[in-house]
Amino acid sequence: MIVLESIVETAKNLMAKAAIEIPDDYLEGLRKCADRETGDLSAFVIKAMLENYDAAKEDRRAMCGDTGVPRWYVKYGNQASVEGGPVALEGALRSATADATTEIPLRPNRVHPLWRTDHNNNCGIFAPEIDYAFHPEGDWIDLTTVHKGGLFGTDYRMLFPGDGIEGIKRFYLDTLIAFGKRGLACQPAIVGIGLGGSKDMCSVLGKQASCLRIVGSRHPDPKVAALEEELKELGNTIGMGAMGFMGSSMVIDCHIEVGYCHTGGMPMSVHMFCLSSRRATARIHADGRVEYRTDPKWFSDYMRRSSVDWDMSHQVAAE
Repeated sequence: MIVLESIVETAKNLMAKAAIEIPDDYLEGLRKCADRETGDLSAFVIKAMLENYDAAKEDRRAMCGDTGVPRWYVKYGNQASVEGGPVALEGALRSATADATTEIPLRPNRVHPLWRTDHNNNCGIFAPEIDYAFHPEGDWIDLTTVHKGGLFGTDYRMLFPGDGIEGIKRFYLDTLIAFGKRGLACQPAIVGIGLGGSKDMCSVLGKQASCLRIVGSRHPDPKVAALEEELKELGNTIGMGAMGFMGSSMVIDCHIEVGYCHTGGMPMSVHMFCLSSRRATARIHADGRVEYRTDPKWFSDYMRRSSVDWDMSHQVAAE
């Protein structure tokens, strides 16, 4: 059984890692952007951000003054058991969020939408968000925290089958240009695209694609993977670079996740992660071991299954 004390301590450590230690995959992608950037101001911004990341890690301080809105992704191995059950788990994650807000510190960004009530701890009604996934085997749980900017960087449109791939490209470019011109995203960024599903599932898939896949990863469907590569390159041809300045580094990577949708539609969502790509993951085992990593390994063959029943003979690895 996984004890609550381990969950609270691990969750607090993850909050600090996400706020302070930028993942290596994102840093490598940003360095590649710096190498190919054609705009002087954009290149200057990228260089300054890389220096800022180093300073934040050395000083153990959050690398951005706006630490976004912390949220949690929890993946259960099928044999996992948590002391006190799911309710206790959620209580532990909320407690860790409140403690981390004070101790790291994080900016307390969560307020009531109407009364602007602020508890100064990033907790409140439906905050922090906690999303769940499951794995066919294992007695562990994976905890992932993501600190994503909570204002902009997201758009949605109901496309139709007749729009096809060209319609996807048009909405993608429209969105990136609007974000860049209006200052609605902090780029270079990982762009996540949700295709299909219901409207809410489409948005969930797009956000998870941007926040929970590492730079350089590709969808297992080769045609989707090819579209990811094409959209990445296309996004860097619109004349925008870091933070909206002229340049050639709008997109560090593009990830697409798909879901089955209504026969008459093709919903699409576009999400941009922050220039400070803040995420951290740990696996807590039943024997008390904790393994930290920066790759959430959120998506699996099991999660992407299209059949009615899951065939255990597939023997999906515990990632």
